[in-house]
Amino acid sequence: MLDHQTLTLPNAPGVGYKAQHFAAIWEDPGPVRWLEIHAENYMGDGGRPIAQLRNLAERFPISVHGVGLSIGGEGSLNADHLARLKKLVDWVGPASFSEHLAWSTHDTAFLNDLLPLPYTQATLNRVADHIDQVQHVVGRQMLLENPSNYLAFEESEMAETEFLEALIKRTGCGLLLDINNVFISATNQQTDPRSYLNAFPLRAVGEIHLGGHDEDQDEYGVSLLIDSHGAPVVDPVWQLYAEVIAIMGPTPTLIEWDTDVPDWPVLAAEASRAADVLAQVR
Repeated sequence: MLDHQTLTLPNAPGVGYKAQHFAAIWEDPGPVRWLEIHAENYMGDGGRPIAQLRNLAERFPISVHGVGLSIGGEGSLNADHLARLKKLVDWVGPASFSEHLAWSTHDTAFLNDLLPLPYTQATLNRVADHIDQVQHVVGRQMLLENPSNYLAFEESEMAETEFLEALIKRTGCGLLLDINNVFISATNQQTDPRSYLNAFPLRAVGEIHLGGHDEDQDEYGVSLLIDSHGAPVVDPVWQLYAEVIAIMGPTPTLIEWDTDVPDWPVLAAEASRAADVLAQVR
């Protein structure tokens, strides 16, 4: 475990920033107090996206959320990608930096998805080494997001929450709790989301994500939830969120909406609903 800088976001709602919302956010952000960006969208050297982000970073705390490091990949982390990430983090100075407990690379191929891992000692060693490397290079703590699962591995030797606990102890990383992902995984695997949350290391959570999903059915007619980030947060997820906040107290909470992105008032309304939950325990 290496020393690293630990920063925090406001205990208030944030949204995933989309360029089409720039003017509306600048004019009236409503309940939104911070913004999150996907790191890979801002690794260029200039242009309108960088200019907008520079302006926003002067007014709002920024969370940098990576989607391409492939923390769980079997190979080494991509040195060029990590260098670009460090450059972005250095000039943005984010209040939070996060990545996914997943893999998306194989040899030289990049797979445009966040794929699950078996929770074994070998996987734990590999992921811990990658987290240590990332935190050393970027010079700050990384929050690790729990995945949305569509299957489970027979070879897993421990529960996901045990795996996350072990990573915290070995690397000093924090956690990003995606409650929609908890609901999706529990529904798809026919488990209890509250049992999962009861075992989750809530003390290490630095950020919460809320998002929407799509519902489908598998070949046997059983409900299958897809993590699409393209719909409002459903009521059962809001209920789980309220229960978590009642335990944790106010926590930075992001509304994710990455596909079929609506007009700003729709996102602002979702953020207002999160603000109401936070206000009840403030």
